[in-house]
Amino acid sequence: MERDEWLNRRTHGDGVVELQLGRAPDNRLSGDFLRDFEHEIRALSADPEVRSILLTSPFKDFSVGIDPEIEEPDSIAAELNGAFLALYACPKPVVVATLGLSSGAGMFFILASDLRVSHARGAFEMIEVQQGKVFPVALMEIARAVLDTNTQRRLMLTGQRLGPIAARNAQFIEIIADDLQDLHGYALKEARKLAALPQEAYAAIKRDLRADCIARIESLLDGALMPQATGSRLAG
Repeated sequence: MERDEWLNRRTHGDGVVELQLGRAPDNRLSGDFLRDFEHEIRALSADPEVRSILLTSPFKDFSVGIDPEIEEPDSIAAELNGAFLALYACPKPVVVATLGLSSGAGMFFILASDLRVSHARGAFEMIEVQQGKVFPVALMEIARAVLDTNTQRRLMLTGQRLGPIAARNAQFIEIIADDLQDLHGYALKEARKLAALPQEAYAAIKRDLRADCIARIESLLDGALMPQATGSRLAG
């Protein structure tokens, strides 16, 4: 699939814009893909006509994480930090409809969104510990903010795979759909509900709720650029 097909917009009216992640075959993350995603999220964030964003994928698996044939986590730490900080800090409501496997850094399309809908056969894992890898600072701080301590342990310290019911019990999935048509329908319905809310109030409340996490990420990233930060966790 060509690069210009990696990210596809579809408008649904009422200010709802669907952004389909389309890097075949399973949205493996590369530096180029992450940079393009960050650019798209920032553009949607700044567009006054956009009232909510729906993230989807046409593939069997939503995102299986970093593409090992192209990248290593330390080589694209900056791109991972930039893309998922932009998503987490997006002032617009973001709904994600996930199916199949979401793995490793690909989990942060889910964790950085506002409302998450999963297919009944969805699966969620963060297997970096099994691979001897660590997460860049933005991803670690988002996980710390979103996941409770027990779920952090299960996902991040053991690499355990969770199904959608366990994910809903852990409160990082809100809705489970039995079939693919329902998956998109439920997610679109939620995106429309969020689009109908007063946008300035939503953006202000979301900013305040996430301000401490965002400020900590930005501080850590600024520190990582200073000479004394050489060898910090950001380098992975």
